[in-house]
Amino acid sequence: MTSDFAIAVHALVYLNHRQESVSSEQIAENVCTHPVRVRRVLSRLKKAGLVVTREGQNGGYAACCPAADIDLAQVAEALSEVPVSVKYRTGDLDMDCAVASGMAGVMDQIYDRMNAVCRQELAEVTIDQIDQKLFPRTV
Repeated sequence: MTSDFAIAVHALVYLNHRQESVSSEQIAENVCTHPVRVRRVLSRLKKAGLVVTREGQNGGYAACCPAADIDLAQVAEALSEVPVSVKYRTGDLDMDCAVASGMAGVMDQIYDRMNAVCRQELAEVTIDQIDQKLFPRTV
């Protein structure tokens, strides 16, 4: 996962908490990063239908649906995030050794299973649940 995922989750929780349109500058200040970076992340969330933009004096970004309807798997999908992403594969398919020629495929299967478990876990956590951890509600 990249830090874009953390920025996206943070921004969505912030938007949910504010319940109004918020500028990228305000979000960036809360996230503690540059507004351009926030806009890049939020543009991907907008494309996925997780936020909307509003023009004008009170414009900015806003949540487009209830926080209970947005789970972290949707956020990861919107950002094309893969929880376990490996850039280096060991061995060589053309080598005359079962370990050298087979290890990359075996590890890919392990990573695929790890990603499936991660996606399932992410799907069980909503933006609303994170908001509740920050702002417990009394019944």
